[in-house]
Amino acid sequence: MNAIQMILVVVVAFLAGMEGILDQWQFHQPLVACTLIGLVTGHLELGIILGGQLQMIALGWANIGAAVAPDAALASVASAIILVQSGQGVKGIGTATGIAIPLAVAGLFLTMIVRTISTAVVHFMDAEAKKGNWRMIDVWQWVAVCLQGLRIAIPAALLLAIPSDLVQSWLSMMPAWLNEGMSIGGGMVVAVGYAMVINMMASKEVWPFFAIGFALAAIQDLTLIALGAIGLSMALMYLALESKGGNGSSNSGSAGAGDPLGDIIDNY
Repeated sequence: MNAIQMILVVVVAFLAGMEGILDQWQFHQPLVACTLIGLVTGHLELGIILGGQLQMIALGWANIGAAVAPDAALASVASAIILVQSGQGVKGIGTATGIAIPLAVAGLFLTMIVRTISTAVVHFMDAEAKKGNWRMIDVWQWVAVCLQGLRIAIPAALLLAIPSDLVQSWLSMMPAWLNEGMSIGGGMVVAVGYAMVINMMASKEVWPFFAIGFALAAIQDLTLIALGAIGLSMALMYLALESKGGNGSSNSGSAGAGDPLGDIIDNY
């Protein structure tokens, strides 16, 4: 990895850290962050695959009240850097996925430090607000946001400072049982993250579509584009049925119950 690639990786890490707070352009999402790192390092395919794996985990992460979710930005950036420097290619994706989980938890500690520092920044902004100095208020806002970016950029720079051959030697020293265990564990966490999302979305109207998609995914001749086209078509048909069923028939004149198929059967 040359100097320009390292700088671009640090820039991506900085943007991912800021996006963990701003949540505007989704740079902190694993699929975006890993893909960008793969792009700037010349390993686009690896970045997309790793980002897709980690995205399935992060789908089940959400900040609820005072409970802060694991840091997806640090997990994505650090695991992508480790994967690229390991030189293992696709074989190293399982290990990188397993490493991402403790990194996401470690990111909570960095988040706590930055938010503690940001408390002082808020007091500085209050002092400037009393003076009516709006320019300095904006400056302190940018300082706080940049601190979030440095929260990911600094660990990324430290990882880049480690020679790739040293990373490869460390990973090669891992026993086979640990390497395989991390790969299996990473795959299980992906399934758990997806299951958490399904649990939040589960309803009697959604389950049939999930079952159909699960069956279609087993057909090897169908590509992801084909599956996406089938899913989009089914969604459009469902919306059309919902509109027709919700209006009721001319005979009954009653509003639908919310279940498109049930409304149509009741009306006809």
